[in-house]
Amino acid sequence: MQKPSYIPIIILLLVSIIGLLFGQIPGPIITEGLDTGDTAWLIVAAAFVLLMTPGLAYFYGGMVNGKNVISTMLQSFIAMGVISIVWVVFGFSLAFGEDIGGFIGNPFTYFMMNGVMEAPLSGTIPFLLFAFFQLKFAVITPALITGSMAERVNFKSYVLFIILFCIFIYTPLAHMTWHSDGILFKMGVLDFAGGTVVHMSAGWAALAGALFLKSRSQYIGENGLPPANIPFVLLGTGLLWFGWFGFNAGSALSAGPLAVSAFAATNTAAAAAGIAWVLADVARGKKVSALGFCIGAVVGLVAITPAAGFVTIPASLFTGVVAAIVSNIVAHFRTARGVDDTLDVFPCHGVGGMVGMLATGVFATSAVNPAVEVQGLAYGETSLFINHLIALVGCSVFAFGGSYLLFKITNLILPLRVSADDEKAGLDISQHNEQLFEMAS
Repeated sequence: MQKPSYIPIIILLLVSIIGLLFGQIPGPIITEGLDTGDTAWLIVAAAFVLLMTPGLAYFYGGMVNGKNVISTMLQSFIAMGVISIVWVVFGFSLAFGEDIGGFIGNPFTYFMMNGVMEAPLSGTIPFLLFAFFQLKFAVITPALITGSMAERVNFKSYVLFIILFCIFIYTPLAHMTWHSDGILFKMGVLDFAGGTVVHMSAGWAALAGALFLKSRSQYIGENGLPPANIPFVLLGTGLLWFGWFGFNAGSALSAGPLAVSAFAATNTAAAAAGIAWVLADVARGKKVSALGFCIGAVVGLVAITPAAGFVTIPASLFTGVVAAIVSNIVAHFRTARGVDDTLDVFPCHGVGGMVGMLATGVFATSAVNPAVEVQGLAYGETSLFINHLIALVGCSVFAFGGSYLLFKITNLILPLRVSADDEKAGLDISQHNEQLFEMAS
């Protein structure tokens, strides 16, 4: 039995008391201009996006070895709790509060969600619904990073890291990209549903984590321990694919033609990328595998995320194919270089997000979305593509460098890596004292 620690529960209790002290009774709720159809769709879409995090838990949990399934899955689930609290206290305000220099929001604008319930509508939906729709994006982003650190990260340190990541990496990127006064927004950078904010940030943080933690003691490249449960991976992929319709189509913030276009683009890119990944494996002399199709489909979902509401259906098919091929090449290169990104988070989410960001700069058109003021490279205009290149480099440096620094800070407070004995025993037992049923005997 480990030594008792009262500090975390005391901190949570203090936060809840502060909420009572600073909480306010909402004023009159604005209903003029409210569209009940749009509101109903966004509630459903938010639920879809939340379902992606349990889906990710199954996706990742099935790919690790049998001693680390529960710990890997719990890392996704715990983000649903921890990030929800951070978001309510000041996370949403950092992302969407009053602008400070184009980089971050004022943490006190919507502190403890004050003023959100009675704020003007976000389009035709309640601002509070927009806030909690955005919460689901904030939840899954740090959960994505866990795949790079699987089988060797200290659970307490991981929780501390995702709090720091949400505050110092995610919320600034969300503000810069999606707030009307954000520096990237003013540059004209287009990110429909989070290719930059979610996937690039998570991908670069994952690479930073893999490099900081170094390889697992049992890491031996492609010949490592086999995945614990391929059906888990298939289930997780299905849940992610399903939830991604809320992720992308929901980002239209209305139940209209744009949501339908994003829905169609999302499905097309996922299907194309899943097929492209297994065919790329076949070209290497491998057999078609369930794991390969699942990884490819997720890459396609990642790549179309920034572009879903800006590009045509044929462009989404092309984006999915190219993203899968490029990510497949990077994944094999990563293995050859000996970088132990356990579940290929950087090749899938980092690289997929970058491909999608560039594809948006090439294929974005006002014919799909009138909000596109400058069309993509394919339509003869260059400024959007150039701005996306600049943003890609800037966001990559910020996400990688900032995350690596946060890993260092976290490690100074709580060691990030478990002991060699704990790693050998498996994190399920050493971190949580739990096991899979089939291993209990």
